[in-house]
Amino acid sequence: MHEVKLSDGTITLSPLRLDDVEAHLTGEDELLVRRLNGGPGTREGVEAYVRHCAHQWETAGPLRAFGIRTGADEVLAGTVDLRFEGDGLAPGQVNVAYGLYPAWRGRGLATRAVVLASRYAAGEGGQEAVIQVEPDNPASAAVARRAGFTPGQRVHAKDGTRFDWYVRDLRTASG
Repeated sequence: MHEVKLSDGTITLSPLRLDDVEAHLTGEDELLVRRLNGGPGTREGVEAYVRHCAHQWETAGPLRAFGIRTGADEVLAGTVDLRFEGDGLAPGQVNVAYGLYPAWRGRGLATRAVVLASRYAAGEGGQEAVIQVEPDNPASAAVARRAGFTPGQRVHAKDGTRFDWYVRDLRTASG
């Protein structure tokens, strides 16, 4: 796998790897389970997901899952995923999803990760980044706004969940 490493001097984004499993399981909390993961992680499930992510990187699939790393030893602080295809996305749109482990929240790391991931998406041909936020998640909406996203449409997922879209034109965004 070609190693992708993106950094702004404070955080580094690089593909998830199997040695991240323990840090993910330790860092996962109720908020991540409810908003992103769909259920509590198990070692087997997280390992399978990381292997799937590695396969996506190797085959240039539509998913790019990054670990958000911080410090000289690149401690895993959370994840940011880009999906270049998906339900409700038009050609050229890229879904951005992110989550930080509790100890790392409130430090601006998610905003930095979204900015770096958006630059990567633009370099891969993405035209518009989309962040889907549940209306009762003001912290995530604030991350989107700080990262240069503006409110877009309100949509309903297949399961009826309502999402507010925040969008950013990647063709003109420099960071």
